[in-house]
Amino acid sequence: MSARDDLTKCRSEIAAIDGEIVQLLKKRLDVALKTGPLKRELGIPILDPSREATVIRTAVESARELGLPEEDVRDIFWHILKVSRTAQQEDK
Repeated sequence: MSARDDLTKCRSEIAAIDGEIVQLLKKRLDVALKTGPLKRELGIPILDPSREATVIRTAVESARELGLPEEDVRDIFWHILKVSRTAQQEDK
């Protein structure tokens, strides 16, 4: 197999993984949207800094265990939480 064939195969694998990541993001957002009404019913604010810190801390610990760049994973999860929080705020 040539380097070009290997590159094509790698790119195909990356595209498949990217699709899985997007599907997981959608699944996470769907669950987050269920929590918005529950938070409102319970009188809990949408923004829960303590909970968000726990989510970030857990993600960073997982990244560390897997040898991933911790700051990059932290940044990614802050964005994920922002998307979830925004969706919960807009879903009234």
